[in-house]
Amino acid sequence: MEELMKSWRTRIVLGLAVGAAVVTVPLTATAAFAAGPPPGDGWQPVGGESFDSWQKCYDQMQSDLSQNPKYHEATCVSDPQPGLPDFYSEWMR
Repeated sequence: MEELMKSWRTRIVLGLAVGAAVVTVPLTATAAFAAGPPPGDGWQPVGGESFDSWQKCYDQMQSDLSQNPKYHEATCVSDPQPGLPDFYSEWMR
C-alpha cells in the first residue's frame, strides 16, 4: 500500500511541476520588446510607445538621442501589441 501511495504522490508532484511549466513558459516568453532589432550590430531596446506614424516615432527618437550620449543612432521598429496597433519598439546604438 505504501508503494502505491508513493507512486501517486510522485505522479501528483510531477503533474503539478509540468502544469506550472506549461503556464510559466508562455507568460515569460513574451518579452517587453517583441520586435527584433533593426539590421546591424549593437542595437539596444530602450523603450516603446504608440505613435501616429513611424516618422513621428523616429523624430522623437532623434530628439531623445542628444539626451543619451552613449548612443549615436536611434530608430523605431513597428511592433503592434493587442489594443495598440500603432506601437513601436524604440532602439538605440
